[in-house]
Amino acid sequence: MSGIRWAEREYSDEEIYSILSEPVREWFKQKFGTFTPPQRYAVLEIHRGENVLISSPTGSGKTLSAFLSAINELILLGEEGKLEDKIYVLYVSPLRALNNDIKRNLEGPLAEIKKVAKELGYELPDIRVGIRTSDTSSYEKSKMVKKPPHILITTPESLAIALNAPKFSERLKTVKYVIIDEVHALAENKRGSHLALSVERLQEMADNEFVRIGLSATIHPLEEVTKFVFGFNDDGTPRPGLIVDVSFAKQTEIKVESVVEDLIYTDAGTLSDALYNRLAELIREHRTTLIFTNTRSGAERVAFNLKKRFPEFEGLIEAHHSSLSREVRLDVEEKLKRGELKAVVTSTSLELGIDIGTIDLVVLIGSPKSVNRALQRIGRAGHRLHDVSKGVILALDRDDLVEVTVLAHNARNRRLDRIRIPKNPLDVLVQHIVGMALYKVWEVEEAYRLVRRAYPFHELPFEDFMSVLKYLSGGYEGLEDRKVYAKIWLEDGKFGRRGKMTRAIYYMNVGTIPDEAKIRVYTMDKQMIGTVEEEFAERLMPGDIFVLAGRTYEFVKSRGNKIYVVPREGAKPTIPAWFSEMLPLSFDLALDVQRFRREVKGILNRRDAIRRLMRKYGIDERAAKAIIAYFREQERYSTVPDDETVLVEEVEKENTYEYFFHTLIGRRANDALSRAFAYAVSRWKGVNVGIALNDNGFLLRVPKEARLSEAEVKELFQLEDLREILKRALDNTELLKRRFRHVANRGFLILRRYVGRKKRLGRQQVIAVSLLKVLKEHYPDFPLLKEVYREIMEDKMDVENAELFLSWVRGGKIKVVFERNELPSPFAFNLEAIGSSDVVLMEDRREMIKALHRKIMALIGKNAT
Repeated sequence: MSGIRWAEREYSDEEIYSILSEPVREWFKQKFGTFTPPQRYAVLEIHRGENVLISSPTGSGKTLSAFLSAINELILLGEEGKLEDKIYVLYVSPLRALNNDIKRNLEGPLAEIKKVAKELGYELPDIRVGIRTSDTSSYEKSKMVKKPPHILITTPESLAIALNAPKFSERLKTVKYVIIDEVHALAENKRGSHLALSVERLQEMADNEFVRIGLSATIHPLEEVTKFVFGFNDDGTPRPGLIVDVSFAKQTEIKVESVVEDLIYTDAGTLSDALYNRLAELIREHRTTLIFTNTRSGAERVAFNLKKRFPEFEGLIEAHHSSLSREVRLDVEEKLKRGELKAVVTSTSLELGIDIGTIDLVVLIGSPKSVNRALQRIGRAGHRLHDVSKGVILALDRDDLVEVTVLAHNARNRRLDRIRIPKNPLDVLVQHIVGMALYKVWEVEEAYRLVRRAYPFHELPFEDFMSVLKYLSGGYEGLEDRKVYAKIWLEDGKFGRRGKMTRAIYYMNVGTIPDEAKIRVYTMDKQMIGTVEEEFAERLMPGDIFVLAGRTYEFVKSRGNKIYVVPREGAKPTIPAWFSEMLPLSFDLALDVQRFRREVKGILNRRDAIRRLMRKYGIDERAAKAIIAYFREQERYSTVPDDETVLVEEVEKENTYEYFFHTLIGRRANDALSRAFAYAVSRWKGVNVGIALNDNGFLLRVPKEARLSEAEVKELFQLEDLREILKRALDNTELLKRRFRHVANRGFLILRRYVGRKKRLGRQQVIAVSLLKVLKEHYPDFPLLKEVYREIMEDKMDVENAELFLSWVRGGKIKVVFERNELPSPFAFNLEAIGSSDVVLMEDRREMIKALHRKIMALIGKNAT
């Protein structure tokens, strides 16, 4: 039996009990009575030594599925007096908070099993559980070397350090089970790539093949994720194992509601009242409610408003998000667990598996932008397996309403979005090569084989591997003058560590999460105005206008972590303030929304259109009416863009032309497309091009003299080498400069910490910009330069799907329709609002859309007569 298989056999309670030792069996019977679906599929297989990936909802007993076989084995060894002082089980989770949960959740059962054993007449030795994270004191760590825990709990970063801890790494060689939790939160980012390499390095050191167990919430495609957890053999085949997919063991009930009858003309005040009244109703009807907003600021606002408007909730509602201190977050989690709160409002911080007790209802305000995320969030409701997970999604505008209608339909029908695992992140590879060199002297070929066993590096070209070795061994001349010194030696097909300081560099700089900076904003005469988030600064290009502290400023330049601006009273902002926190729509869901548009277009003129939508998509009448009205307006004024048609509208303004591209492919792919198109237009016309974008499309703004013809617009869709154009478009952008610092940090090119000293972020940024210049000029193939472009284009943006979309247009699968319109069409209202006034307040945005709508309706009326 080889390869990856789907688990098909559900074992009976008796079969599972037959492998459990008497104390474990008795304890389980007393405590649970019967096994849950993940346990029925997985426990026996893990016992037999199979690698297993379990995908199942919160509260389905998947953590115990992972630990039960291991605990059973430790108890059996204890009964036979063979339990040694060594690490048998390694548990890795991305959340430090989860680690404390797990320790508690293990120590309880272990004590109970010991008690049951005593009643049965056994004397069992203690099974020790230990945690090793950045919070663990050196005293604790040295105790662990002398007397290691049988079960070790850690984070990806601490594992990478432990692999190189001279004495402790010896203790890791005995591991028999490696459990990776929250796989869905790791696979898509560099922390996951980092962990995948650590696990392969651990396997290389280990005395035997260990069993790999991955635990994940709803995720797709499971075959990919399984390869990510299990890795590959030397011959390039995936390591064998089982996929246990019980992600739909729990029933979900998802309702979509429009908060008001009319999403256009209802003023902001009335809309707010309706939203908070509905939330209050839902909170009153349930024991505990978890409310998700899509931004941290949104979570604060909703919690504040609920408390202010409804005094009955005072002390019963709290906010929980990643900008709050750890103490505050823990306090909220504890209160929730003890049932002292009626509701918690959160952004993304409670999506993951922190144990928060029983939730009766999950409310999502606005679209969560992906089916997987919706199911993860709603899955927090009904903590026990037979409970139904109840979710309500409240839509606040028409685009949102269309999106969540399709999203909820996909969630009910289990149409999940595909995740994307980063491919060959070279900055992560740099860290591990240094770590490996600290461990021993390697044959180049042998090290390359090890690296390719990890899924993210499975297709790593040999020349990329060699370029990393060349950089680390000082092969790029001229870098030493810039204080970049060799960390390994490389000769005769072998490499090893170089210099005494390499170990300290590795320990102090390992990890993938960048230090995020607050960027200070100054006027040209050095007056400080305030700060912006680094993610916001990434978007700026010279000439961009944004709002800070209620006034408008034009971005001029940056130096280190300062940016310089000139006041521009009354100028129209080009970048909205809430941009950096928005979640992007997944590409798969975007395509389904396109199909939905075509489907609605097909029934617009039928008398039963509203009924049909209600029946098929499970939405209320109010929502169905709003969707049909929205589509009718679009069709009467313009064209409905869908999966066979891209609409581009030209709208003339006072001194500019605006081009609305209705490319519904998600914000990440639109980011790539819009930058490439804007770059092409600026090269053709010799002008600056303004960009605004969202999930449904983007807007390009050009001066009057640079008007585009229909032929030129259509030519943009014929662009052949999107990546090359995008690469040129990224030149000199803040995005490239800031991301290069992150990549240079991860790739040990710019050290964050050295010999106990921390380098100031501003200083690091200055060094990054000057290094970037040197590398682009002299070493265009430098590995970390290659990586920064890959990270921006593939991880931050979605260049692959943007290319795919263009190929559909070029191949004739999608046709481009060009129109000259007096006003932007209804489907373009949101883009127009984002692009034309930094609507600091949602109120202004609504007012603007309302005014546009009145004008459009008047035009439609006029044309109809």
